[in-house]
Amino acid sequence: MKQTMQAAMLYGREELRVEEVPVPSVKSDDILVKVRVALTCGTDLKVFRRGYHARMIRPPAVLGHELAGDIVAVGPDVTNFHIGQRVVAANSAPCRHCYFCKRNQENLCENLLFNNGAYAEYVRIPGPIVACNTHEITDGVSYRDAAMVEPLACVIRGIEETGIREGDTVAVIGLGPIGLMFIRLAHLNGARVIAVGRRPTQLERAKRMGASELVTAVDDVDWVNQVRNYTDSSRGADAVIEAVGTPDTWQAAMGMVRGGGTVNFFGGCPGNSHVPIDTSLVHYSEVSLKSSFHHTPRHIRQALEVIRRSDLRSADFVINEAPLSDLLSVFREMMSHNGHLKTAILP
Repeated sequence: MKQTMQAAMLYGREELRVEEVPVPSVKSDDILVKVRVALTCGTDLKVFRRGYHARMIRPPAVLGHELAGDIVAVGPDVTNFHIGQRVVAANSAPCRHCYFCKRNQENLCENLLFNNGAYAEYVRIPGPIVACNTHEITDGVSYRDAAMVEPLACVIRGIEETGIREGDTVAVIGLGPIGLMFIRLAHLNGARVIAVGRRPTQLERAKRMGASELVTAVDDVDWVNQVRNYTDSSRGADAVIEAVGTPDTWQAAMGMVRGGGTVNFFGGCPGNSHVPIDTSLVHYSEVSLKSSFHHTPRHIRQALEVIRRSDLRSADFVINEAPLSDLLSVFREMMSHNGHLKTAILP
């Protein structure tokens, strides 16, 4: 076993260095995983640009949280996994005993344990994640497919929280990986999907995922009413998913929904953002405004089943691969191309 490894260390705002660091040591209930693939993520890019995440990571630390790999070491108290297994581990674990966990809202756990470190040759999976949010990768499922489980679980929870049903018309704003996952799952649930994006390539991907109607969101076009015009009697969509995370798109989402419909503000806006709300619309039209954050162990299991059935494949989302040494240039490329899909980092 090696004593050191290559890892992408975040030191601050846009300060990332791939360097030699010690291989993590394993405690009694931990496992050590050799990373076979780590997928880039919009959250990781935000952390890179801001230099930290208040809840998830504080520098200096190894970045990355979407991964799949092989177990190379287990703590003496680990009985449900063994060396050599292919596994996928989520990036968090709830405590299971706080106020929120007792109410089946583990995503809001007061003691939620986050784990980063996927952009490295090896990553330690802490005991609580081993216990409830680590799973063996079944035969026929690739490392790349398995590594998508974390964002997919967030989307599955978003679909559930929004109450999307067969026959609904759903508008999805934002056609990055998350928006495309929403389109695919809504389509599989029997909904009719209107996809809203800025670039022809994004809209073409949305069509392949199952979108029935495509709307180009450009500044000189009333694309909010274009969406409404694609709905029955122009009354608006049954559900609107905002997957961008700007005040402008939050407001646009509220303009697209029908009376009695639901808006899910899935995309998180920058800190201290404020969005005005038409109180008459919300009150007299009974519009439900919701948001979805993170996932729970149940949604991780559901995501694995979606991947096992091949309802969603990495080939639709992972468009490039790169060695760990190229991670900084990959992030720079993501910053210059809005809606950039995922890159598989191969440590």
